Amino acid sequence: MYISTTEIRVRYGETDQMGYLYYGNYALYYEVGRAEAIRQLGFTYRELEEMGVMMPVVELNVKYFRPALYDNLITVKTILKQLPDSPKIQFHSELYNEQGQLLNVGVTTLVFYDPVKKEKVEMHEELHKRLEPFFTK
Repeated sequence: MYISTTEIRVRYGETDQMGYLYYGNYALYYEVGRAEAIRQLGFTYRELEEMGVMMPVVELNVKYFRPALYDNLITVKTILKQLPDSPKIQFHSELYNEQGQLLNVGVTTLVFYDPVKKEKVEMHEELHKRLEPFFTK
C-alpha cells in the first residue's frame, strides 16, 4: 500500500456563503493529493505526459461527513491500496481537519491513456517501478 499526505489551507475563494469548503472543490483537493503523491515518488504528471501517457478521470465517488472551513489546514491522505494490473488506477482520498477528524472520503478512478493512439495503455514502466516496492511483501 502506498500512502502520501499533503496539507492544503482552505482559501476564502474556495468557500460558500457559510464559510464551508464548496462541495465541488473537494475534487480539486483530491487532485492536489494525487499530484503530490506521485511527486513524492520522484515523478510528476508532467513527466508522464511527456512520455505520452495522460490520466483522465473516469469515475469519482465522494462522501461528506463534516465540513472543511475557511482557513482550516486540511490534511489530504492519498492512498493506493493496490498496484494496478490494468490500465485503471484508483486513488483513495481522506481529508482531515487540524483536530484529526475525518471530513470527507473519495475514490477517484483514472485510466492510463495514449492520446496519440486514442486508447488505454498499461501503467508506464517507470511509474510502476517506483510504486512496486510499496506492494511487495
